[in-house]
Amino acid sequence: MLELIITYWWIMLGFFTIALLYSSVGFGGGSSYLALLALTSLEFTEFRAISLICNIVVVTGGTYIFAKNGHFNWKKILPLVIFSVPFAFLGGYLKISQSLFFILLGFSLLIASLSMFMNFKNEVDKTMLYKKNIVRDGLFGGSTGFLSGMVGIGGGIFLAPLLHLTKWDTSKRIAATASFFILVNSISGLLGQITNPEFIINYELTFILLITVFIGGQIGSRIGAQLVSQPFLKKTTAVLIAYVAFTILNKYLF
Repeated sequence: MLELIITYWWIMLGFFTIALLYSSVGFGGGSSYLALLALTSLEFTEFRAISLICNIVVVTGGTYIFAKNGHFNWKKILPLVIFSVPFAFLGGYLKISQSLFFILLGFSLLIASLSMFMNFKNEVDKTMLYKKNIVRDGLFGGSTGFLSGMVGIGGGIFLAPLLHLTKWDTSKRIAATASFFILVNSISGLLGQITNPEFIINYELTFILLITVFIGGQIGSRIGAQLVSQPFLKKTTAVLIAYVAFTILNKYLF
């Protein structure tokens, strides 16, 4: 295990930073974990599982803290989750080629970059909030769940911008919703992958990374429940993620 730590210390540092930053705004960081893993010699089929497991560890703490602070509106959240969970399982179960995986990852990273770069206000006029619509919420949940299961992320980077743009709720409640959404979809997507006969994972490296993101996620969740994340850090990270996205797309798409 010591040899793994020495070899992948830079991955551990990256995972800690990602968990700290993303958890502060209700995300798990799955897309950025994948971006770092893409720089290693690991098989791409392992990326999704490691990313989802790390997501689960990070957002479990965040979900608890958001719930403790009363930021959940379960009547609005349930339609999103009910439709997303089965589609996330299906997306995780599907076997996809290496080129398709990296193309999906590249576009996912671009969306993640835009989500972090956009400066959403903390509060909105509650009289202008999005009206509850089960059909539309089901469409949001099902489509983002399926795509997130295929790529190996929780789907918060797809869902949160949609909720912000439609004024679904306040920013704090959207962050809480994204956290819970990522948790249930990461679990569902992981179960879908595990049931695939070709499932493989590096257990020792995964354990090390889990400890790393647990510490980062606990710190970030507590910061996010009380404070707004630093704009400079968010935008700098967004630029770096966009760079990785364009590099991947240039290699596998063009």
